[in-house]
Amino acid sequence: MKPLHGKRAFVTGGSRGIGAAIGRRFAADGADVAIGYERSAEAANAIAAEIQSAGNHAVAIQMNAADPTSIKRAVDRAAKELGGLDILVNNAGIISYGTVEEITLEQIDAMLAVNVRGVILATQAALAHMPNGGRIISTGSNLADRVPDAGKALYSASKSALVAWTKGAARDLGPRGITVNLVHPGSTNTDMNPADGPHAEAQRQRMAIKEYGRPEDVAALYAFLASDEARSVNGTGFTIDGGANA
Repeated sequence: MKPLHGKRAFVTGGSRGIGAAIGRRFAADGADVAIGYERSAEAANAIAAEIQSAGNHAVAIQMNAADPTSIKRAVDRAAKELGGLDILVNNAGIISYGTVEEITLEQIDAMLAVNVRGVILATQAALAHMPNGGRIISTGSNLADRVPDAGKALYSASKSALVAWTKGAARDLGPRGITVNLVHPGSTNTDMNPADGPHAEAQRQRMAIKEYGRPEDVAALYAFLASDEARSVNGTGFTIDGGANA
C-alpha cells in the first residue's frame, strides 16, 4: 500500500516550483490533493488534471494568502472537496529584498501577512477538519538560520518566526497526535530562482554540494514528514540546501 493511501492534503502555493512538486509527490504516494494558488489558475488546474488522470482526486482552489477570509474559505473548500484534511502544507510565501534602511511599511506588512500570519490562519482553519494524527508542514528557508547577503533581513525574519511557531504549535497539538514540522529549502531550481539565473553561481559557491536542489528532492522530505513513519518527528525543522549552511 502506498504510504499516503487514503490521506487528504491541501498544499498552498501549489501551482509551481516546490509546491507543485509536493502535490505531485503526495499524489504518487496515494493522497488526494487540493492545490492552492493565487494567480496561476492554468498551472494549478493542469496539475490537478494530471493528478486526476493518475487516479487520485484533485482540485485547484484559488486563495489569497494575505487575506484571512480567503484563507479560511480555501481551507474549508479543500476539506469539503476531499472529505476532510489529514495534511496541510503551508507553502505559500512571498519574498522581497531591501536593506534595513530601504524596506517600506508596505513590504513589512505584506511579508508578515503572507509568510507568518497566513501560516497561522491556515493552520487554525485546517484544525477544524483534521482528525487526530494529522500533519502540518510549513515551508521556511535556509535563510532563517543564516543571512549571507545584505538586503534579506525582512525575509529571513519572516521565515525564522516560523521556527518558534512550529515548536509552540507542536506542543499545543501534541495531545491530538498532530505533528507540526518545518522544511528549510535552500537554492532550488525553480522559476523564482533558476539554476542558470544571474545570481545562481554565488549561491552555488556557498554549498558543500555545489548543485542546486531539485523540487522533487525537497518534495521527498515533505512526503516523509507526512507519512506514518514520521509520527514521532515533531516540532522541528529540516534544512535541505546542499550544505550551504553547514
